Amino acid sequence: MFTGIVTAVGTIERSEQRGDLRARIACPYDPAGIAIGASISCSGVCLTVVERGGMPGDGWFAVDISGETVSCTVPGMWEAGRRLNLEQALKLGDELGGHIVTGHVDAVGEVAEAKAEGDSTRFTIAAPAALASFIAPKGSITLNGVSLTVNEVEDRPDGSVRFGLNIIPHTADVTTLGALRPGDAVNLEIDTMARYLKRMQELRG
Repeated sequence: MFTGIVTAVGTIERSEQRGDLRARIACPYDPAGIAIGASISCSGVCLTVVERGGMPGDGWFAVDISGETVSCTVPGMWEAGRRLNLEQALKLGDELGGHIVTGHVDAVGEVAEAKAEGDSTRFTIAAPAALASFIAPKGSITLNGVSLTVNEVEDRPDGSVRFGLNIIPHTADVTTLGALRPGDAVNLEIDTMARYLKRMQELRG
């Protein structure tokens, strides 16, 4: 489990297709604090550490990425040179600064618009119809591994949905979100509570 509070930005040093895709990710973590078998969220995707090394502040870890994961996430995000938002798994006693995040991507959305709003950037994200009933104003959503609050929601005639988010300068600086532009694809994970509420409503119906 994660909180959606990014603790570092890593860079894929290399990717190698084996049975699955093996990616080596450079990061500023101390490798001594990364256990083999530990979970790390990589731009919203929970992956298992299979190797690690380097030095404090200049570490790296490797993960295996299944074909299913590749097919369900942003196209091209596992290529060498791509930057990833990183978060190590939540430990008992850690501050829950965002919301409960599982690291399971529900859909890929698209940045429809980005415009300045004060010192922040207002993003409009287009999401598929399958997520429409799970996204609500003032609710939580995870965008590329970052816990964010939905500002407003627009239901579209085709059943899809668009929703607005504000990215403050600090978030833009310490994550990859500051580099997003219209047309960019993003990993989306809906709020776990919304998922269960929807299921309960279906059963009652």
